Amino acid sequence: MNVEIKTLVGYSCVTSEDGQRVYNEIYPKLKSGESVCLNFSGVRAFASPFFNFAIGQLLKDLEPEVLNRLLKVEKIKSDGLLVWRRVVKNAKEYYKNPEAKKAIDEILKQQAEDE
Repeated sequence: MNVEIKTLVGYSCVTSEDGQRVYNEIYPKLKSGESVCLNFSGVRAFASPFFNFAIGQLLKDLEPEVLNRLLKVEKIKSDGLLVWRRVVKNAKEYYKNPEAKKAIDEILKQQAEDE
């Protein structure tokens, strides 16, 4: 399966809502063992909320090795790849380490209450 990110969400990969749209599109395929290629051609802006929802939450149900084997990315700018890698690293820690998950959840809850 090939997914043209620009077609699905536009020129900016920034919001959690857009990331969720990508997740909803690719998760069923990955869960069933199908390969997915995300093409970022033409995408100009990247932010971690997008990747947290599009990619990070995949690690809740898929092992990193499975995700590495099934999910490919192409034509992504270097700044987007840096954000992608940071999000994946953080998501791995979040989902495998209950203490880290608890600490992060507490920080996010406190931030939400402060707003």
